[in-house]
Formats: sequence, structure tokens, C-alpha cells
Amino acid sequence: MSPDPRKASLATKAANPWLDWLGRTLPAPATLALVAGTALAGPAAAQGGPTPSVTVATPLTRQVTEWDEHTARIEPSARVEIRPRVSGQVAQVHFRDGALVRTGDLLFTLDQRPFQIAVETARAEVARNEARLTLAEQQVQRSTPLVQQRFAPESELDTRRSALREAQAGLAAARAALRQAELELEWSEIRAPRPGRVSDRRVDAGNLVQQGTTLMTMLLALDPVYATFDASEAQYLRYARHAPGGMREGGATVQLRLLDETEFGHEGRLDFVDSAFDARSGTIRGRAVLPNPDLFLTPGSFARLRLQAGEASALMVPDAAVVADQSGRMLLTVTPDGTVAPRTVQLGPLVDGLRMVRNGLGPEDRVVIGGLHRARPGAKVATEQGRIGPSPLAAAQ
Repeated sequence: MSPDPRKASLATKAANPWLDWLGRTLPAPATLALVAGTALAGPAAAQGGPTPSVTVATPLTRQVTEWDEHTARIEPSARVEIRPRVSGQVAQVHFRDGALVRTGDLLFTLDQRPFQIAVETARAEVARNEARLTLAEQQVQRSTPLVQQRFAPESELDTRRSALREAQAGLAAARAALRQAELELEWSEIRAPRPGRVSDRRVDAGNLVQQGTTLMTMLLALDPVYATFDASEAQYLRYARHAPGGMREGGATVQLRLLDETEFGHEGRLDFVDSAFDARSGTIRGRAVLPNPDLFLTPGSFARLRLQAGEASALMVPDAAVVADQSGRMLLTVTPDGTVAPRTVQLGPLVDGLRMVRNGLGPEDRVVIGGLHRARPGAKVATEQGRIGPSPLAAAQ
């Protein structure tokens, strides 16, 4: 004969006040189900239940290339302000705004008539001084035998020779003025001093420009480009101590990715480090040079840059095995007697889907990589042996 469920329920409520309150709160069917579940779970709870099982593995030891990441700004390798070397009126503009130009391409033409007149005047002055020089030479030639035969005083020969030297100096000055006039005529055609991309024109045809003052356009050299960044003092010291030749002379490899890219697909080399730290920010400025044959890297844009900081032997664990509390990042390990022991660790970057551990973990420690929700610090667990390897996603990439 089966016991009466109502009598069993009343006996249980009398023994457990919490169930008595729950019976007054929940409907009768829910109370009966909970009581039945408690009765069924009672023997297992009394026995303590099975020991939870977790998967453990020793950390993977491998040689990794360490990188320091920075926010970088792309800059042109050369920036040229196009200003006129002579004053005049703009006669013609020969380029399209934002166009690519080669060395020597014509950009602006000034009104050349004043400069052509100056060249003609300088040529006439050269011809005049050549005539004076010819006359002075003839006079010296005529005076020399007369003085030798004592038909003329020596002072007259000295005067002729002085006039000859003056004529020679006058001809040299006239030829220099001619070269200057020809140079100014050449400068009336404003050409690109190097290859690159020009900005928009700042003056149009008909405007007067002043020598060395008026900004006509800007020329940027885009192949290669620079990527400038700021490194902290700690990063600089770590790199200087471990990298061959230090940060200044190592020519370290850098990789770059733009804001919409997921991979560091642009590669270059570090070519400059500033001479001192900035007193306000405590950082030092570095610069990398990157080839840009397709001119895709645009000056002024931001990017993520990572700097190769050398190779080292490191311990690697899955990133999912890392847990955090108020004291920092931890890994759960299992001691030989099966006790869960937390380890506070110092972490490094992700490499091939695995997290680098810098400090706090040994190569023989058994790290919990599966069943973290069943592992409690200080509790006993059963272990299953696993293995740590590169993530399948990283291996596929």
C-alpha cells in the first residue's frame, strides 16, 4: 500500500520551515513536485555527489615573435610648399587639382615678357663689355712697344693695363647678370621639384605672386610614406635591452593595418627614433618607412602599427582558459593531489590564437583548459588529459 502524498508533504513541511513557506507561496502541484525532487536528491546529496571532472594540459612552449602595438599616423615622406622664386603675374596653370606629377612637370607659368626683356638687356651689356675689353687689349698691345723703345712713359702702359683689367671685370659682371636673367626667365616656369601628388591650386591665372611668399600649391611625396608613433618609456627600454643594436640601430620590422583591415598586411622598417623623450607625455617619437607603390596609404590617416620586439621562448595557453577577478588575471591549475589552485599571471599578446604568459606559470603546471565552470579554487577534481595547440582558425589563416 503506497503512502499518502498529502501526509508525506505535511511531514516534510513540519521538518523544514522553508518548504512550509514555499507551500504557502506556490500552488499545490509545484510544491508536490519540489518535495518529490528533494526526496529523490536527498540520498545523492548525503553521499556528496561525484567528483567534478576537468580537462588539463601543460602549457605549450614555443619560440614566438613579440610585437608592440601602437597607434600610428601616416605622413608623406616629403612635403614641398610650391612658392615662386620670382615675382610676377600667373599666366597659366598646367595641372589638374590633386593630380600625380613627375619631376620637372610644368605646374605654373608666369608672364615671361619682363624676364625676356631682362635677358636681352643683359646680353647687350655683355656685348658692350666685350667691345670695351677688345679696345683695352688693343691699346695695351700698341703701348707696349712704345714704352719699350722709350717713346711713351711707363705710366701710360700702366693706365692701359688697368683699363684692360676693368674691362675684363666688367665683362665677367655682365655675363653673371646674363646668367641671373636667364635663371629668372627659367624660374618663371614653376615645375615639380620631385614626384608626388599635388594639392589644389591656391592661385589662378591673372593673380600676382610675390617671390618666396605666395603659396601656390602643396606637393606630397607618397612612395614611400612614413608612419609615426609614440612609444612609452617602458616599451623603449624593453626593446633597447632585448633587440639587437637597440631601438635606434636595429632597423626593426614593422607591420601596419588600416582601420578597416583585420590583418597587418603592410610591412616596412623602423628608420628613425627621436633624440629625447617628450617631457609632458613621457613618450618618445618613432618613425617607420613603408613602400607605397599603389599610393593606397594616404597621409593623415590613422593605422595600427606593431613593432617587432625580438623573439623569445614563451608559454602559451588558450585565451579561454584565462579568468579574472579583482586582483587581476588568473589561470586555474590542478596540483598532483587533484586540488584546484589559482595562479596570478602576467599575460602577453595573442599569437596564433593562443595567449602568451610572461610570468606566474611553469612549463610543468597542469592548466585547466576545459570544464572551468566545474573547477573551484581549493576543491578536488578529477582530471582528463588534454593538449594545447594552435587554434584551428589561426592555422587556417
